[in-house]
Amino acid sequence: MAANWPNAVGYGGSTADTYNLMYPGVPYGPANFHPICEITSYSDANLVRNCELSGLHDLDQSQDYVRGKIIGYLNTLVDYGVAGFRVDAAKHMWPADLEYIYSQVKNLNTQWFASNTRPFFYQEVIDQSGNEGVHSYEYTSFGVVTEFKYGSMLSSAFQGNNAIKYLKNWGPEWGLLDGASALAFIDNHDNQRGSGGGGDVLTYKTAKLYKMAIAFMLAWPYGITRVISSYYFTNTDAGPPSNSDGTIKDVFVNGDGTCSNGWVCEHRWREVLNMVAFKNTVEGTTVANWWDNGDMQIAFSRGNAGFIAFNDQYNTDFKQTLQTGLPRGTYCDLMSGYKQNGSCSGKSVTVNEDGTAYIQILSSEDNGMLAISSASKVN
Repeated sequence: MAANWPNAVGYGGSTADTYNLMYPGVPYGPANFHPICEITSYSDANLVRNCELSGLHDLDQSQDYVRGKIIGYLNTLVDYGVAGFRVDAAKHMWPADLEYIYSQVKNLNTQWFASNTRPFFYQEVIDQSGNEGVHSYEYTSFGVVTEFKYGSMLSSAFQGNNAIKYLKNWGPEWGLLDGASALAFIDNHDNQRGSGGGGDVLTYKTAKLYKMAIAFMLAWPYGITRVISSYYFTNTDAGPPSNSDGTIKDVFVNGDGTCSNGWVCEHRWREVLNMVAFKNTVEGTTVANWWDNGDMQIAFSRGNAGFIAFNDQYNTDFKQTLQTGLPRGTYCDLMSGYKQNGSCSGKSVTVNEDGTAYIQILSSEDNGMLAISSASKVN
C-alpha cells in the first residue's frame, strides 16, 4: 500500500502525486497498482486483498517490478543490520506474493549475525470473527502470525468473564494458532486504543490484572511472546510525549528502573522483567502440578524449574499448600521483589523436602501472583 494524502512528502524529502498514483521516489506509477476499489465486505478475500484499505492505494505485488522494489528495500535494511520485519496489514496482501518476497530477502549481515541466519518475519493478520474471508492460517507456512485472539480471550478471562481454571488447556484447543506459528501478546499499539482488532483488552491502565495476564503469558509454553512498551495517553489519537517543537521527549529512567516523562515502559516493570527471566529459566520444560480452586485461583509448575500461582478471586485470599515441583530450599518471589546478594527484597517461599510449599497471595496485595524459579533460590 502507498500513501494517499495530497502533496505527500517522504521522510527523505521525496514527493508524490497521490491523486495520479505517481511515486517518482521509487518509482511507481498507475500501472503498478490494483484498480481503485473499496473493501465493501471482509468476507470476500479478493476485495480484502485487491482493494484499498482506508483509501491507501494498493500495490500489485504479483508484478515482478513491484516485488523487486520491495525486495531491494528490505535487502538495504538487512545490510544496515536489521534482523527482522513486522509486516503491517498482511491480510490485505496475497500469501503467495508475500512468500516470494520473503524468500528473496538475503540472509542477515554477517558483521553482526551468524552465517546463513534468516530474517525474522511476523505478519499482522486480524482474524477474530467467524465471517472473515482471510484467515491467519493461510500465512503460517512462511512466517509467524499475530494471534489477536490470544490477548482478547486471556484478557477476558482475567477480567472475570471466564473462570481462569479453564486455562488448563490454553492453546490450540481454544481456537488459537499452533504455538510455533503464533505471535502471542496481550495488547498492541492499536488494540490498546480500541482499534485494529481491538476490544476490551487489558492494558497498563488496569495494572494489576494486566500484570497477571502478562505473567501467565510468559509462564505458559505457547507461541513467540511479545511485551509492549508504550506511553501514557488519554486521547487515543495522541502521539508520544513530545516537546513544544514536536521532538519526542527523552525516556527518563527512575531509580527503581521504571520510566517517567510520559513513558510507561511496561517492559521495565519489576513483574514483567522478572517474568521474562522466569520464562528463560523454564525454557524447554512442560506444565505440571496444575491446581485450581474451581474458579479464579490457579497454580502450576514448569517441570522442576519454576512455579507460579495466581489469585484472581475477588476479595478472597489465596492460602494453599501446593506441590511446586522444585527442590527443597528458600526461594525469592519474583513478583514482589528481587533476589539480591543472597536474600530476597520481597516475599520468600520455603519449599519442603517433598516439593510442597505454603503459598499465600492476599487479595489486598498489589500483585495477584507469586512466582519462584530455580534461579531465584537463595539457599
